[in-house]
Amino acid sequence: MKKMQVHLSDWLVKHELINRSLGFDCRGIETLQRKTEDWDSIAVISYVYGYNYLRSQCAYDVAPGGFLASVYHQNTVCIKVFAPRSNPQTPSVFWIWRSAYFQERESYDMLGISYENNPRLKCILMPESWIGWPLRKDSITPNFYEIQDAH
Repeated sequence: MKKMQVHLSDWLVKHELINRSLGFDCRGIETLQRKTEDWDSIAVISYVYGYNYLRSQCAYDVAPGGFLASVYHQNTVCIKVFAPRSNPQTPSVFWIWRSAYFQERESYDMLGISYENNPRLKCILMPESWIGWPLRKDSITPNFYEIQDAH
């Protein structure tokens, strides 16, 4: 007898945890939308439920003036956590998946999403003197930028 796979969104609904399913991609990967307020608890639940491998974390700007999204790719599920541009804060999941450490730092550096409780949230790609967030759609690139001590 073939065992049917229960999708994470069905499991969350069964346990009265509100979520929004964004459907499945061409490979059958389920995509869920979460709010920043309950992301850390859902991350723990998904870890316990068997999603104990974080393949990658990335972020993107949804639209100019719109939300910023953190995307977490796990075994067979993708979770998108949307944060408002005015105060882009999301709980860090570094303490659940260690691989999120540098990936969250890169998302902070490029888009300005602050990951609460990430132990060392600072620039890793851009110089400390850089003003703004280079991957935001409303970012203005300076005509000239001098890198100090580049020799």
